[in-house]
Amino acid sequence: MEPWITATLLLIIKLLAVLIVLLTLAAYLVWVERKLLARIQARFGPNRTWRFGLLQPLADVIKLMTKEDTVPEGADKRIFLLAPGMVGAAALLIFAVIPFGPVPMVITDLNVGVLFFLAFSSLGVYGVALGGWASNSKYSLLGGVRAAAQMISYEVSLGLSLVPVVMLAGSFSLVDIVNAQNRLPFILMQPVSFILFFVSAAAEIKRIPFDLPEAENELVAGYHTEYSGMRFGLFFLGEYITMIVLGGLVAIFFLGGWRGPLLPPILWFLLKVFLTVFILIWFRGTLPRLRYDRLMSIGWKVLIPVSLLNIMATGAVILSMKS
Repeated sequence: MEPWITATLLLIIKLLAVLIVLLTLAAYLVWVERKLLARIQARFGPNRTWRFGLLQPLADVIKLMTKEDTVPEGADKRIFLLAPGMVGAAALLIFAVIPFGPVPMVITDLNVGVLFFLAFSSLGVYGVALGGWASNSKYSLLGGVRAAAQMISYEVSLGLSLVPVVMLAGSFSLVDIVNAQNRLPFILMQPVSFILFFVSAAAEIKRIPFDLPEAENELVAGYHTEYSGMRFGLFFLGEYITMIVLGGLVAIFFLGGWRGPLLPPILWFLLKVFLTVFILIWFRGTLPRLRYDRLMSIGWKVLIPVSLLNIMATGAVILSMKS
C-alpha cells in the first residue's frame, strides 16, 4: 500500500476515534455537571434513568431528537438552521491540533498550532451572533449582540495571555510547548498568564459568571430563545465540547500536557482536563452572574492591561537571563 494512503487512513481513524470519544464525553459531561451542581445545592440530581441516572444523557438525546424543530415566522431560515452547527464545528476542529500524548497520539502537529486554536475559537462568535440575528426576535438579537461583544473583547486578552507561554517555549507548536515543560509546568512560571487565560476562556464559552448572552431573567434565553429540538441541543453540545477543549488547552499550555509520573500519558492528560472542567462547574455552582458593564470593564480595563504588562515583564526576564 502506498505510504500516503496509509497516512490518510490513519488520519481518518484518529479523527473518527476522537469524534466518537469527544461526543460521548460531552454527553456525559452534562450528567456530571448536573450531579455536581446537585451536591453543591444539597439535591440528588438525575437518579431516575437506571443507576445514578447514568442513562440520563441518552434520555435527553431522545427527547431532543423527537421534539418538533420549529422555525420562527420571518426568520432567515438558511442562517437560522446553520448557526448551531457552526458553534460545535469550530470547537471540534480545535481538537485537530491538541496532542493527547507523545507523537503517535497527535492528530496533526502544526507549527502554528496556537494560531490555529485562536483562529477557530473566534469562529464560534459567528454561530452565536448569526443565530441570534436570524431568529427575528428582539431577545435573541440582544443575546447575539451581547455574545459578539463579549467574545470579541475577551478574545484579545485570551490571545495576549498566551504570548508569554510562546516566548518561553520558543514555538507555536502545542507539542513543543508541552516538551518545554519537561522540568516545570508553565503554571508555576507564569501564574498570571494562567489566571488571565482561564478567566478569558471562561468568558469566551459564556459560562457563569459570564453567561450574560443567555441571562434568562433579562432575555428569556438569549441568542437561542427561538431554537427547539436538536438545534437547541447543538448549542449546548458546542458549549460542553468547548469546555473539554478549554480543559485540554489548560493542560497543554500550563499543566505540562500528558507529562506525569507512574500513570500512562493519556490518563495524565484526561485527569488535567477534568480538573479544569470541575473548576468550571464549581464556579457555576457558587458565583453570581456579573452585571454586563462590569463584565466588559473587567475585560478591557483589567485583563488587557495586565496581559500587556505580563508580556513586557516576561520579555525583560528572558533578556536579562540571556545577557
